[in-house]
Amino acid sequence: MGPEPADPANPRSTPAVPAGVSVSVSAPPSAPAAAESPSARAVAVQARNRRLAEVGVLAVVLVWAANFVVLKAAFTVLGPLTVTSARFVVAALTLFLLVRWRTGAIQWPGRLGWPLIGLGMLGFGCYQVVWSLGLTRITAGESALLIAVAPVLTALLAGAVGMDRLTGPKLAGALTAFAGVVVVIGAGHGLSLGASLVGDLLTLIAAVIWPVYTILGARMLRHVEPLQTAAWSVFGGALLLLPFGAWEVMTSPAVAITPAAIAGVLLSGMFAVGVANVVVFNAIRLIGPTRVSLMQFLTPACAVALGAIFLAEPVGIAQVVGGAIIVLGVWLTRRRTVIPARVRERLRTS
Repeated sequence: MGPEPADPANPRSTPAVPAGVSVSVSAPPSAPAAAESPSARAVAVQARNRRLAEVGVLAVVLVWAANFVVLKAAFTVLGPLTVTSARFVVAALTLFLLVRWRTGAIQWPGRLGWPLIGLGMLGFGCYQVVWSLGLTRITAGESALLIAVAPVLTALLAGAVGMDRLTGPKLAGALTAFAGVVVVIGAGHGLSLGASLVGDLLTLIAAVIWPVYTILGARMLRHVEPLQTAAWSVFGGALLLLPFGAWEVMTSPAVAITPAAIAGVLLSGMFAVGVANVVVFNAIRLIGPTRVSLMQFLTPACAVALGAIFLAEPVGIAQVVGGAIIVLGVWLTRRRTVIPARVRERLRTS
């Protein structure tokens, strides 16, 4: 007689096992305890990408700070508009070569092509022209101080349009870092705010142009990858700047261009303008325009340090203190709250 069937009325009954047959019942294998769910892996990858983006922005800050040192030789023989337009031509060529290497072809980005070129004309072309005109009427220290308002305006504008969340730590960090910039610049330059209202106004217009460009660029990144965004916007900036550079060359006396000046323009164009803007656009896409712009407060402090190392420029105690204040401000922007949790708890219980 065969094995008895299981009793349908008793769900716990099991079929009889034929004699001589050994059956072992084991629980289904469970997933390894250390295995991560897809969502957990995605969160980990996103966190890693955000950290890499921040490291990239810090590298860009160093490149921009070194840019002052690199261009020193170029500005001794060439005018500012000539140097700037040449840098952007070099940057555009560099970025289009990167696009060709990565995608195999340089293709017009469809309906977003002209907006990207217009974005570059605003953020690179108009900014550089207006800032340069303002710089001819005020001191370098005053110009740097007024331009340092741009990251604060970026944070406020990003919060106003809903592009980024303006938290207490971000606002406190922005104001703290700006105070550090005031200390650094005030220690190294003579400040005479109000000496030229036209120069101040032009520089403030440039300081407003940059946040607008940054926010518009962040919107573009929803549809275009960072490399394409940087390539076409830098190309737009080069188109607007090139006539100004050509005019300056034609109206200036002939000069002997040194190899150091050529090297400075090439290095600055390829890295400080070209590659740096790809990194910045990628960071804006990952960590937001506010944090990226506030990290740029570190540029003047790094420029002072590099100037001391490579150009033997003097560094005073006030500049060191100002640099420390800037670092404190940038650190505050990374916090969730201005007051630590332990301090808040003690304040509540006291």
